[in-house]
Amino acid sequence: MRLEGKVALVTGGNGGLGQRICHALAHSGCDVAVVYARSRQAADSVADELRRLGVRSSAFGCDLTVPAQVDNLVAAVTATFGRLDILVNDAAYNKWIPFPDLEALTFEEWQKILAVNLNGPMLTSKAVAPVMRKQGGGRIVNIASIAGIGPTGSSIAYAVSKAGLIHLTRCMSVALAPDVLVNCIAPGYLEDTRATATLAPEYQERAKQSSLLKRAADKDDVAKQVVALCETDSITGQTLVIDAGRVFH
Repeated sequence: MRLEGKVALVTGGNGGLGQRICHALAHSGCDVAVVYARSRQAADSVADELRRLGVRSSAFGCDLTVPAQVDNLVAAVTATFGRLDILVNDAAYNKWIPFPDLEALTFEEWQKILAVNLNGPMLTSKAVAPVMRKQGGGRIVNIASIAGIGPTGSSIAYAVSKAGLIHLTRCMSVALAPDVLVNCIAPGYLEDTRATATLAPEYQERAKQSSLLKRAADKDDVAKQVVALCETDSITGQTLVIDAGRVFH
């Protein structure tokens, strides 16, 4: 799919990785809806930067765990830009809870992590599907984690939510074929993101040293692959790992 003139909706677009994804899509000619949960100022700043690149961009607030708000978001983006071609589910929530500390893994934390990381992408995917089908096509790219492939990451709830997102990718690719292609990227440890800021310092260092390349994964590599998965016409239902060489699947 040629991206010039297409419209992308990026959840968590004001975050460390989300901003890179927004910029990569804008450099490819996409207009971008920058979706935020709390920081309107940061999202507006990203949208300003994108407009200086010569594309249309606006910030949109949404609680992605509330179905009515998600439906309103998709309607607002479609009304603003006239179409909607790409959904990138980047928004996520985590909290550092060591796996053996089951007492700290409260039901409330479990619910919140799964609500944002799994329910949110399900709701947004359902909401954009009719729009994309009516237009004759679209692309959905989910941002999971290598924690969804093996028992690692910031908490059991986070790992389970990302495993669910990887399988949701497969299931949605079946549900939305052949019009909408659905793929996933599973990054390893990324520096300077809100998701990794909560990780214990010793875990962050161990994540880097346990990779073959002895460093964090590159956020720009992830953003570039988001663009590639939006451009593809023959890949769907797949998960690409970008982790500097930590897991093999």
